Amino acid sequence: MLISQIKPNSCSSCWGSGPQLARAGMGAETELDDRAGLCKPSVTELNEPLSNEERNLLSVAYKNVVGARRSSWRVISSIEQKTSADGNEKKIEMVRAYREKIEKELEAVCQDVLSLLDNYLIKNCSETQYESKVFYLKMKGDYYRYLAEVATGEKRATVVESSEKAYSEAHEISKEHMQPTHPIRAQLQIPKLRRN
Repeated sequence: MLISQIKPNSCSSCWGSGPQLARAGMGAETELDDRAGLCKPSVTELNEPLSNEERNLLSVAYKNVVGARRSSWRVISSIEQKTSADGNEKKIEMVRAYREKIEKELEAVCQDVLSLLDNYLIKNCSETQYESKVFYLKMKGDYYRYLAEVATGEKRATVVESSEKAYSEAHEISKEHMQPTHPIRAQLQIPKLRRN
C-alpha cells in the first residue's frame, strides 16, 4: 500500500506514548513497514515536532519500505541485463515492465517522504532543534539519493543536486551546533563516501 492511498484518520493518534507508538515500533521490528504511512495523517494533523523516538521509528519504517524496493530494483536490473544478452524480446519486455513498476513504487515512496519532510517535519523544527533539523535534512538527502539510483538523464542530475543541497545544509548546521562525534553528524560522512 502506498502512503498516498491511506485515508485520513486511519490512525488517529499514532504518535505519543502508549499502545499506538508501541504498534509503530512493533511494525518496524517485524518489518511490516508498508504500514509506515498509517501514521502520516497524525504527523500532518498534529503539525508539531516529533520526539526522538517517534522520529527514529518513522525513519526506520520508511527506510525498510524503500530498502525493499531498492533491493528489488537492483535484482531486476541485473536480470534485465542478462535477459537483454539472451535476446528473447518477450522476456526482455516482461522484465523491463516489472523494473518500471518497481521504479514507480520507489519514486512514490520517496516523493511521499520528501513531501512529509518539506511540508511538516523540517518546517516544524524550532530554531533550537538542531539535531532534529540535521536528522531530517540528512533523511532528505538520502531519499533524493535513492531517487538518483533509478533516475536517468536530466532528472538524475536534478535529484543529485537536491541530494547534495540537503546534505550540505545538514553538514553546515551540524558543524556549527554538534560535536564531531555526534552520531547524526558522523552519519553525514557516510553518504559522502558513497558518492565519491
